[in-house]
Amino acid sequence: MFSHVKETIMPVDVGEPDAAFGQLLLEQFGGATGELTAALQYWVQSFHVENASIRDMLQDIAIEEFSHLEMVGKLIAQHTSRIDQSKIHEAPLFAVKGIGPHFLDSQGAAWTASYLNEGGNVVRDLRADIAAEAGARQMYEALIKHCRDEGTKRALTHLLTREITHADMFMKALNSMGRLTDPFFGTVQPDETVNIVFNLSRGDDHRGPWNEGEFRYIDNPRPEGGLPPAPINPDDERISRLAAE
Repeated sequence: MFSHVKETIMPVDVGEPDAAFGQLLLEQFGGATGELTAALQYWVQSFHVENASIRDMLQDIAIEEFSHLEMVGKLIAQHTSRIDQSKIHEAPLFAVKGIGPHFLDSQGAAWTASYLNEGGNVVRDLRADIAAEAGARQMYEALIKHCRDEGTKRALTHLLTREITHADMFMKALNSMGRLTDPFFGTVQPDETVNIVFNLSRGDDHRGPWNEGEFRYIDNPRPEGGLPPAPINPDDERISRLAAE
């Protein structure tokens, strides 16, 4: 059951509408890193999770992301409230589609479910969620740098802050499972190459914790697989048969 409270979770108050900036804001409404993507991703992931506490966390964050989608939508609506006073080339999407948010990114590409990253394994999903929060945070930072309106900046700074909080929550959930720093998940055991690191980009090489310690560093790797067998395809053209004819 859903119950919608019409007041936004945080104030949304645009002092100086800017339709061109509203078009940029579409990235966080109908874009790949936007709030719709996050809300649906976390909500659907929660259906896969057996751990009740992590499932509850995912659902809480998913609903908060829907409230963030509402904030972004309200921001876009306010920024496009004077679209008739803007030059068409400044915000062409709104000139064609009308004011308010649309399921498009800033370049006019339609939102698609292919943006969602979920796979039915809680460790895999939480790691994907950390990356999703990082992408959203980066986008909000870019938007803030291009924003002139103080009311919009305050709202965007809140949204950016919550991305940090959510990433921290996901990391702590992984840590509670002992999976924050363990690269392994699943049930299929890796083979004997799991701790081998190959130096495959030669020149100005560097060593660090990613290829030292528990790792076995192969400075000059050599192929060990041999040449694969040639394909056998009876439907292919036979050079030898053609030569005989």
